[in-house]
Amino acid sequence: MKVLAFGATNSRHSINKQLAHYVAKQIPNADISLLDLNDFEMPIYSEDREKVQGVPAQAIAFYQAIGDADMIVVAFAEHNGSYTAAYKNLFDWASRIDGKVFQHTPMIMLATSPGPGGAQSVLASAQHSAPYFAADVKGTLSLPRFHQHFDPDAGLVTAADFNQRLDAIISTL
Repeated sequence: MKVLAFGATNSRHSINKQLAHYVAKQIPNADISLLDLNDFEMPIYSEDREKVQGVPAQAIAFYQAIGDADMIVVAFAEHNGSYTAAYKNLFDWASRIDGKVFQHTPMIMLATSPGPGGAQSVLASAQHSAPYFAADVKGTLSLPRFHQHFDPDAGLVTAADFNQRLDAIISTL
């Protein structure tokens, strides 16, 4: 199974990217492609820019990566209660190719943060809008206090309740 995993941020040391990779590794027989949003940097979306320059190659590549995947694992970083600018811009450009950005690909939506909120605001927003963009969401999970619940040396989440809920989601795939 081709699993596309990414943290919806351009942070080089993203805890959300680490979480997405961890979750992707829990999926049986996963052939994982781990994306870095830094590889998809492009001008800020505007209708005027699109008319003059068209859709950037990076947005096309992102859209194609989604289409090539059998499963998506995305972990949303939260900036001021919403999406990161890097993700929102990439998503806006990709939506110009086709509004059904996620192409009915099954996905697991995640979010984490260093604090107690676990980036639940952005996760709720992503889950709410998912049907409009053809996302087949199989489950959502938030991991609060990432640094207390993730062992970077072992690359694993130590929160038993998170892992139990993750196992339940994976069992439905």
